[in-house]
Amino acid sequence: MDAMMRDAMTPEMMSMEGMPDLDMALMQACMDACAACEQACTVCSAQMMDGRPMDCAPACSNCADMCNTMMRAMMRMSGMTPPVMMAMLDACIAMCQACMDMCMMHADMSPVCKMCADACQACMDACMAMKDAVSAG
Repeated sequence: MDAMMRDAMTPEMMSMEGMPDLDMALMQACMDACAACEQACTVCSAQMMDGRPMDCAPACSNCADMCNTMMRAMMRMSGMTPPVMMAMLDACIAMCQACMDMCMMHADMSPVCKMCADACQACMDACMAMKDAVSAG
């Protein structure tokens, strides 16, 4: 969600039923981190399936899918309750952790795996910040 979209949204559109008022900049940062992680995982997965002897491709593919799902759910702006948001964030954090752990095993041999692991860490950090905001509300 870019600034133009955010500016066009009414307060009712930005309110999630049952959810506390969320910091839209924090939500944007989380969506951006999910998008970056999805892209890094997709690149890593594609390169690792290209005949290289690294086994992180399935974890990267799964993480890319989870990050995409998390980002799309956050963009929907309705139908999210705190328990649902927390469960989604927990799932995204868990998937990023698993992918990061796999890619870190190859990070010294592959700059792509290092990039992917770094993106996973950034996504976990952003999701944890969102969890803090949701639970504080």
